[in-house]
Amino acid sequence: MHFTSEATSDGVLERLFTVDDIPGVLWSPAGAIGARPLLLVGHGGGRHKTAPGMALRAHRYVTALGFAVAAIDAPGHGDRPKTEQDDQRVAGIRERVAAGEPLGPHIAHYNAELSVRAVPEWRIVLDALQELDCVGPDGPIGYVGVSMGGGIGVRFVAAEPRITAAVLGLVGLAGPTDLAEVAARITVPVEFLMQWDDEMVPRDSSLGLFDAFGSTEKTLHANPGGHGEMPVFERDSSERFFTRHLLGGAAPATADDPAVAGG
Repeated sequence: MHFTSEATSDGVLERLFTVDDIPGVLWSPAGAIGARPLLLVGHGGGRHKTAPGMALRAHRYVTALGFAVAAIDAPGHGDRPKTEQDDQRVAGIRERVAAGEPLGPHIAHYNAELSVRAVPEWRIVLDALQELDCVGPDGPIGYVGVSMGGGIGVRFVAAEPRITAAVLGLVGLAGPTDLAEVAARITVPVEFLMQWDDEMVPRDSSLGLFDAFGSTEKTLHANPGGHGEMPVFERDSSERFFTRHLLGGAAPATADDPAVAGG
């Protein structure tokens, strides 16, 4: 892992990094000492690792809970070069929007193609993150992602046994027929978010994916509204979910704590 820049704001240390040419960002408490829970965040389509919503979520988990939070640019996004296939898929989405055609199957196929590249990259980055003192090799790990971040996340969580709990959403079974089989391999606690009137992910498709999860603890949060209208209060619910499953006992120590500083 090679850190390329760092900045501190309101007690949060933000460091940009690369691992095998994969660009990412790590947020952690300034002066963090010792291992702590790690939250991996997958961004949505057309966004990037440091999008405002990503940074806001990360700062909350760092300052309120003492987590470390990491995100990477998905293939063809942010600081990543786009392939001809990426351009074709994006153009196809725009054409279907203009024509008023269903987007679900097209987006699902796109997410599946991205996952072939993104899942191994997430695992490489996770290996590197666990070598850092402020993360450690044995702490609990969560994943959160909706829309494209959810599509990639289903396959990543199914493939990665180190994930302790996941918040996924705005994704369904439309498209590749193997996603139900992939979801069945997920057995960790899952909080699943869907929009009842989602114009991009058919309702039955979302419900089918939720039903396919193999987790004995899984919760469905369905709210009225379209794909981009998920209520802000769902962020609070996700925070409670990860607090319950990742944060055992007291929050991790920082250099400012009197016990650590010798005060």
